[in-house]
Amino acid sequence: MTDVAKRADTVTLTIDGVEVQAEKGELVIRVAERMGIAIPRFCDHPLLAPAGACRQCLVEVEGQRKPVASCTQTVAEGMIVKTQLSSPVAAKAQAGVMELLLINHPLDCPTCDKGGECPLQNQAMSTGRADSRFHEHKREYEKPIHISSQVLLDRERCVLCQRCTRFSEEIAGDKFIDLMDRSSGEQINVYRDDFFGGEGTGDGQAGEGEGDVPFNSYFSGNTIQICPVGALTGEQYRFRARPFDLVSSPTACEHCAAGCSMRADHRRGKVLRRLAGDDPAVNEEWNCDKGRWGFRYASANDRITTPLIRDSSTGQLREASWSEALVAAAEGLRTARDRGVGVLPGGRLTVEDAYAYAKFARLVLNTNDVDFRARPVRATGSPADVAEEADFLAAAVAGVSDVTYAEVENAPSAVIVGLEPEEECPILFLRLRKAHTKKKLQVTAVAPFLSRGFEKLGAALVAAVPGDEARLLNTDPAVAGALSAPGSLLLVGERLATVPGGLSAAAALAARTGARLAWVPRRAGDRGALEAGCLPNLLPGGRPVSDPSARAELSISWSVDGGTLPNRPGRDIDAIIAAAAGGKLGGLLVGAVDPGDLADPVLAEQALDAVPFLVSLELRRSAVTERADVVLPVAPAVEKSGTYLDWEGRLRSFETVLRGSTAMTDGRVLEAIAAQLDVTLNTGDVQAVRRELGAMPAITTRVELPAVAPQALAEPGERAAVLATWHQLIDLGSLLDGDEVLAGTARPPVVRLGKELAEQLRVADGDLLTVRTDRGSVTLPAEIADLPRQVVWLPTNSPGSTVRRSLGVTAGAVVRLSAGLPGPILAEGVDQ
Repeated sequence: MTDVAKRADTVTLTIDGVEVQAEKGELVIRVAERMGIAIPRFCDHPLLAPAGACRQCLVEVEGQRKPVASCTQTVAEGMIVKTQLSSPVAAKAQAGVMELLLINHPLDCPTCDKGGECPLQNQAMSTGRADSRFHEHKREYEKPIHISSQVLLDRERCVLCQRCTRFSEEIAGDKFIDLMDRSSGEQINVYRDDFFGGEGTGDGQAGEGEGDVPFNSYFSGNTIQICPVGALTGEQYRFRARPFDLVSSPTACEHCAAGCSMRADHRRGKVLRRLAGDDPAVNEEWNCDKGRWGFRYASANDRITTPLIRDSSTGQLREASWSEALVAAAEGLRTARDRGVGVLPGGRLTVEDAYAYAKFARLVLNTNDVDFRARPVRATGSPADVAEEADFLAAAVAGVSDVTYAEVENAPSAVIVGLEPEEECPILFLRLRKAHTKKKLQVTAVAPFLSRGFEKLGAALVAAVPGDEARLLNTDPAVAGALSAPGSLLLVGERLATVPGGLSAAAALAARTGARLAWVPRRAGDRGALEAGCLPNLLPGGRPVSDPSARAELSISWSVDGGTLPNRPGRDIDAIIAAAAGGKLGGLLVGAVDPGDLADPVLAEQALDAVPFLVSLELRRSAVTERADVVLPVAPAVEKSGTYLDWEGRLRSFETVLRGSTAMTDGRVLEAIAAQLDVTLNTGDVQAVRRELGAMPAITTRVELPAVAPQALAEPGERAAVLATWHQLIDLGSLLDGDEVLAGTARPPVVRLGKELAEQLRVADGDLLTVRTDRGSVTLPAEIADLPRQVVWLPTNSPGSTVRRSLGVTAGAVVRLSAGLPGPILAEGVDQ
């Protein structure tokens, strides 16, 4: 930028006698911050639009009759500003506002959760009076109001700064709380309007009257964090501790691939609350409710803290010493590896632990049968040799970090397929919404219908019957046209793997249009496990198993003979499960895998029962541990150091929060087993693993991604439909299991269908509808939406809707429908 242009974009003003330059349109309060001048404020927040609601930030501006709010006042050339530091007028104005705020504010600081970290406390001391001139009875309200199962509102503490309502409307797009009533009765309360069947009355407990709705937002916890007083509190933390009793440690969220920075506050060896970390490049200052409150699994009653081995005489698991359990695991795997051992690490591991599984599989078990993908990886009924997703990850994702949050925010257009951002990667959703509301990002959703999240993104819908996405990516002009602008993005989710030709069509579309392609998995450990080599076709570092030079370089790093490393791609997770169920494997080594997450949970449990030897590295009791021959407890994220790799490919390292725990990482446990088998694994030390991974050569040879032809769509027939399904953010996942308070904020499970199909079945909104296969059925209230005629949608793993276990199918399968509760099935397979 030239000096002339720079001068045209800036102004010169004076604050407290100091001349400073600022950009045109910048707020006075921001310029003062850069100068190190702290102006008191409550409503101001750098990520929210200016409101001027609390008036605490008043300053004197020369030429103005009265003090002005510095959080709404933009700078001007020659402006002279005096803050409370140099102006008695500004100081008196601020003191007057503080006195008014405290007139009705209760003096309950000793019992308030905000006490000790409260801006109102701090500014009352710095700006307020030493005594009160108000001696009348303070305003009182019924307390608290449960505006959700997690968020509680004490209205008498509220200073009406509107941070919560502005966040809900501007950032999350969930306008469920708002200012209500007028004059001295003005208050924050649950938002109601004609859309929900009633008007705001602001007169009682949320959920009491017709038209009342809960604060149903995946981001509600952020309103608690940004509340400058104790008006909003969280059910999990309320009255549990004082801020000055807590030790705060930075960490990273372990739930999804967003990569959020977090802060864990703990006391006496137990985490009591988690807050969003301040990371402008990733999550800014926000997080989702799952990341904020989904940490209680680490202290659950079914936590495994002692090794278990199966007693040969009773057939039951019994407690054992570490030395006994490690010997039993090693000897069992030694015997089992002659017939082959499958390794299933799961998708919630750190990069370092995933690398340990990849290294253990190759060095100790001499196999490439390792797969982190604890989910469906193929279309229903696809042939066993299909490896499209594995090839796609090797060709287009491993070692690639092309798309960042900043590029999402600045993109002109984005096409999203196989991904529901609000449910599967919430912080990506917030960035997309920010880009849409502030920079007019055009979002195109290739999906069966516009979900609530897509509606908040203003998305244009390219209606897709599940299984038809590949054809649309190849031929639909609306999809290609949406990617025509330079800098456009194509965001694909892991669910596209179950569509034959879907991922190869996405790669071809990106190459054809010049769009930047990003793969967004659902779990925090997925991208890291990919780079660490937990795939049957990839070595650590993202290099192909079949590449001789990659194996030779890896053998040098591992100090082994390169000829000993297996050189053919192994079996994927579906093939491993099928082989185990068919008696073709000698053992399984299973990490954090829930059989309910797999394509066929019943077959997975049959495989666990059938395999001769089963080792489980787990945190809590599960369907795997109940069938295992040896169970080895491992540390949760809060008790270890490690690194996640977010969907961008950005490293998200964290250190141990709760020190003093004796729990070991997966890598250290695997190292101990390997030592029993006379193999040096060197995966017990996180720093050593990081150095080893950092020394991996760059990828020079990539897998050629073959074109996979789309399959013809299934014909549903009468009273049947094609199934669409995906996970809701808060569901029955094992890391949320048992947390009833958090579960209360989940979206109610429903079965969605189009109007035409609903008329055919004679169901209306709220009527029970049964979705059935030969395996079983799911019955939920119906919700009529704008779906294609032959499509029905179910949540994948929500209460009353465990699709894979109950129905035994995945998206794209044909299911039968009937109104009401399930009934008998006629011989020809049609519901009565």
